[in-house]
Amino acid sequence: MPGKTSRDVLSKKDSWFLVLKDAKSFGIGECSIIPGLSLDNIHEIELKLKKVCNDISKGEQINYESYNQFPAVKFAIETAHKGIEGFDTPFHLFNSDFSNNEKGIPINGLIWMGEIAFMKKQIKSKLESGFNCLKLKVGSLEFESEINLLRNLRKEFSKKDLEIRLDANGAFSNETALEKLKRLSDFSIHSIEQPIKPKQFSEMAKICKLSPLPIALDEELIGVNLSSEREKLLDTIKPHFLILKPSLLGGFKDSNEWIHFAEKRNIKWWATSALESNVGLNAIAQWVATKENNLRQGLGTGMLFSNNIQSPLEIEGDELVLKNDKSWDLNFFNKNI
Repeated sequence: MPGKTSRDVLSKKDSWFLVLKDAKSFGIGECSIIPGLSLDNIHEIELKLKKVCNDISKGEQINYESYNQFPAVKFAIETAHKGIEGFDTPFHLFNSDFSNNEKGIPINGLIWMGEIAFMKKQIKSKLESGFNCLKLKVGSLEFESEINLLRNLRKEFSKKDLEIRLDANGAFSNETALEKLKRLSDFSIHSIEQPIKPKQFSEMAKICKLSPLPIALDEELIGVNLSSEREKLLDTIKPHFLILKPSLLGGFKDSNEWIHFAEKRNIKWWATSALESNVGLNAIAQWVATKENNLRQGLGTGMLFSNNIQSPLEIEGDELVLKNDKSWDLNFFNKNI
């Protein structure tokens, strides 16, 4: 199904798969970008991936920092290496109760932007499926319509029964953001992601200080590669939450550093997939399952695709789980790579 945000509408999403092989095993990493959001230049990705393949074939060490402008490529390299160095299969990347099919990961239900009737239909479906935490995309419709939607939702479900998260994708103007946040705070909102466009540190710091709603940074983190820059951003803006998308931030090592800096400052966080296929979603889910993070994660987007790779990943109620009775479709890779 098409996914609509305040930026644009996605009806398809390209992915590249990096496969590393040795005599005993292989690993698969996904390079997947969101046009207009990912730092990676789509016209150079295949050249970068070919260079990675050539360097590895020659036995050369990969210089991860040289791919800082291609975080999705870094994510693919790191995931493929985890697969070839890992456990019993190329898809068992991290050891946890989740990866051992013993425990699910609680997730939020994602509600895409659209006409109010369409959003109501999604909300009804998610609630009937067992979700008690919904993330609503806001900012593309007339603001009063979105307010009315939230008002009606809260009339039926209290804060105790339903957690509501919002994601504005930078849609609010600097001039009206605080006023809108004040009005939204009437509906017991858990948090709102990226109310204004990124790279406006002083304005975002002001909003975080004055907002009656907790602010989560998402797009703000993209392209901030140096450790000193990351710490400066957190110390300047002082957000309440971080949203970590490994394929937009450069993989697990970079995401781990964001977590380290955030936790030092008592900033909470959760992880979100960025419309990867099941290959990337599996990697992110297994990674975050090792973190013992008790917040709901944003890991349900892999179910959007009509031609996803068959995998053991499924959503049961409000959890992402790995099913013991299902397996990966390795024929996809045999036929296509």
